[in-house]
Amino acid sequence: MTAAAAAVAFVCALAAAPGAAAAQPTPDLVKVEIPGPEHPGPAALSHARTEAGSGYTWVSRQGKDGRPSGARSPDQAPGDGAVTKVVDNGPTADRLDIVFVGDGYTAAELARFHTDVRERWAEIVAVEPYTTYANLFNVWAVDAVSRQSGVSGDPSRNVVRDTALGSYFWCENTDRLLCVDEAKVDSYVDNAPAVDLVMVLANSSMYGGAGYNTPSPRLGYEGIATSSAHNAESGQVAVHETGHSLGKLADEYFYPGIPGYEHYSGPEPRESNITELTAAQMRGARTKWYRWLGQASPDGGRVGAYTGGGYYVTGLNRPTDGSLMRFRGKPFNLPGVEAMIAGFHRHASAAHALTSTGQPLHAGDSARIALARPAGPAARPLQVRWYLDGEPLKTQVREDSVQVSELPLDAHRSGPHRLTVVVVDPTDSVRDPAIAKTLRTSLTWKVQG
Repeated sequence: MTAAAAAVAFVCALAAAPGAAAAQPTPDLVKVEIPGPEHPGPAALSHARTEAGSGYTWVSRQGKDGRPSGARSPDQAPGDGAVTKVVDNGPTADRLDIVFVGDGYTAAELARFHTDVRERWAEIVAVEPYTTYANLFNVWAVDAVSRQSGVSGDPSRNVVRDTALGSYFWCENTDRLLCVDEAKVDSYVDNAPAVDLVMVLANSSMYGGAGYNTPSPRLGYEGIATSSAHNAESGQVAVHETGHSLGKLADEYFYPGIPGYEHYSGPEPRESNITELTAAQMRGARTKWYRWLGQASPDGGRVGAYTGGGYYVTGLNRPTDGSLMRFRGKPFNLPGVEAMIAGFHRHASAAHALTSTGQPLHAGDSARIALARPAGPAARPLQVRWYLDGEPLKTQVREDSVQVSELPLDAHRSGPHRLTVVVVDPTDSVRDPAIAKTLRTSLTWKVQG
């Protein structure tokens, strides 16, 4: 696309200003983010890196032809819909469950799909804070058998392939926008035991993807990120989209020269990483990312209030010059990391009970827990404390288990004792006390004396 054509497409794509609750035109349409171009954008940005996104547009939930599709084909191939647990870190109730579904893989190519899932997950966990919190995730692969290999629109817009999810490039006349039939995606995702986030991998090397960041009203997952499985840049598109779905972060990119987006003058955005306020105003009001101001950020420079963001050249400020919410290939900035950790802990916890908390413990029993320990250079050890009837245990106990025989029980006490473990993640990556409270897990057992 020429620069002029790209500008027109962007203006048509933007659905709403940051922080606004745009009304969906009809139930058949869904809002999706368009990935940024494959190559660096306008020289006016004076950056060699490429914007992570190109605004939003509305697309049909029902795929390329817009007709209702419903469930899978009645003549589905053997193995279609089979589920594999690729990464097992514990019970679904205590983990953030990511479900991968492939499109454009024939029955003979399912082994390749499983390899692609493992490679994409490795790419995701190479990005902080996924690296530190990888043990909070379960990863599932759901086999979707397509009649033809590849997806529609690759390598050219007139190519049509018969695939399980109806994936297609050139969605809304944008070559890199990779859309799907949501009902078909859900029919496969529904096979997984649990789902908090969906990743669709297209059997393609063409650059592209999409961010369906509206939570599913039926299955409850946070969103769908689509991307090509065999394109080196498309994986970054998927990671960026999780910034929206899990971190609830705004886009930090902006577009000079786009009419109507020269200056923002609306209400204060609800997203945590863009604001109308200056650094001094944030400090004074003790709001947004004021706790991080002046700190060196992993994406370069120091946290401040940088002009531009949320598509607007002025009127909105972002925390750093160029995080992953602006450019592909960059890390999340410090406020972004904090928001992502908050998103992880909406679905997962650092400890779960291996011994049921629903049954009383007796002599000879033990209370056992499993810990999802943070890992990597940014990790700090979990703080594990055991309490009996609200008082810290003074005897030496193991972090992950306590035997009833080790407890100083009062034989004359009427009623059961209470044995409690409290597990806290003391990470330096969270400074907001409200978020820090979510990094605490408490489990309690009744103990018969």
